[in-house]
Amino acid sequence: MHNLSSLLEDSAKRYPERDAIVFGNIRLSYAEVDALACQVANLLVERGVQPGDKVALSCSNLPQFAQIYFGILKAGATVVPLNVLLKAREVAYHLTDSEAKAYFCFEGTPDLPTGREGYAGFRQAGRCAHFVAITTDAVGLVLDADPGHPIERLDDALREQPTTFDTVATDEDDTAVILYTSGTTGQPKGAELRHRNMRDNALAAQALFGTDPDRPDTYLCVLPLFHSFGQTVIQNSAFAFGGTIVMLPRFAPHAALDAMTEQKVTVFAGVPTMYVALLEATREPVLAAEADPMAERAAPVAENLRLAISGGAALPVEVHRRFEERFGVTILEGYGLSETSPIASFARYGRPIRVGSIGIPIPGVEMKLLKQDSWDELDWTPDAVGEIAIKGDNVMKGYYKRPEATAEALRDGWFRSGDLARRDKDGWYYIVDRSKDMIIRGGYNVYPREIEEILMTHPAVSLAAVIGVPHDTHGEEVKAYVVLKPGSTLTAPELRDWSKAQLAAYKYPRIVEIIPSLPMTATGKILKRELS
Repeated sequence: MHNLSSLLEDSAKRYPERDAIVFGNIRLSYAEVDALACQVANLLVERGVQPGDKVALSCSNLPQFAQIYFGILKAGATVVPLNVLLKAREVAYHLTDSEAKAYFCFEGTPDLPTGREGYAGFRQAGRCAHFVAITTDAVGLVLDADPGHPIERLDDALREQPTTFDTVATDEDDTAVILYTSGTTGQPKGAELRHRNMRDNALAAQALFGTDPDRPDTYLCVLPLFHSFGQTVIQNSAFAFGGTIVMLPRFAPHAALDAMTEQKVTVFAGVPTMYVALLEATREPVLAAEADPMAERAAPVAENLRLAISGGAALPVEVHRRFEERFGVTILEGYGLSETSPIASFARYGRPIRVGSIGIPIPGVEMKLLKQDSWDELDWTPDAVGEIAIKGDNVMKGYYKRPEATAEALRDGWFRSGDLARRDKDGWYYIVDRSKDMIIRGGYNVYPREIEEILMTHPAVSLAAVIGVPHDTHGEEVKAYVVLKPGSTLTAPELRDWSKAQLAAYKYPRIVEIIPSLPMTATGKILKRELS
């Protein structure tokens, strides 16, 4: 069957009693998760949702996310996952733009008012007919409904629904999921991903990660499931091969280490800032007298961890080195975008890695480098930098209701990524930067990632983000925002002088600002546009 829900259904048939999800003290088997998803599908049909209709979902990393996600797919509808941090106006935009017929929304917490913002957005959207509140046993936010916009509670709505359902037979080219891009320019756009896009990307885990259903993995889920990285690499890949997902509502390094130890986690996937946090939480003491029990926390994690995956942003080489030293596992880097389901390239499991590389195209995918402002392929040299273009089983159908934007991004099956890279003689790709992030200082091209990599090698630096700022003479000047490691007394002038000795004169940051933290998205990506 072509429906993406087959990933769950097939494992429920093969391993009905195997743990599918662990959340605190809750353990749900594959049979239980599938039955709950069937209840959601029955509810949607009862509420008039038809195959091809759009159903939105705002939910943290909770068991209900998977239950609803696969229930929507079973009904033949399209899942529209939304960022749980969206405000009411943004929720209304996404519901309206996607033409969602129903909206499942987590009630939220006092610190994360997802339900309050979601319900306000639902009321503003107007055309979305059904609002279903996802409630938990924890203290959430009580949502007061107005008469014209009723609220259903998920548990109440499912209570009488059957636990079996005849899954709608979709075509493999039907849209399974609409993932909204972050909208760095203009309004966010919805990338339409087919059932085959998402299915094949999840099934690639066997070749990419050495996944074996007879030796099932245990995955720590700290990546937001509303994002393509978490959906495919954690949720869908785990379900495809009978793995167990250990869910945490949000990433916190100490909680993650506890869960990895207690549940014997074998697979961790995260963005670079998560790896930095894990290293900080298990840092070695500077002096013997400063013995830190946190430094002992890496050993029990390392006993079971077999695979560490990084994506979402470039992983600093220094983090690569330190993590392997600390945990005994080499981080494998991959690359992709929401528009590519997301995996496009990956380092090969079990083979020597090339630190700093995002690997080679995965099976069924081609990549090439384009000339600037052109669809022509770049003439290859070891140092030639071009924009990555991607073609294959993973590439989206297009941007929902945006033919012009689709035509700009897709041509003859090739998708242009906006990311600059070089390729070595063996076909391994190395991200240089986002084409929009490149700094032009006095006529020289400066790539922020290169500067960030150097800054991260300083023993006092925890995180760094480099941007270009306007300059009267040079056009742009290089500015670095830096977060120091706890206890460091390094000053901005000292770091500037140090970097001057490490970098060419046109590259080193003349302006250095030390700040307590960097603005980040819910997925842990640094928001450079907020720095500028």
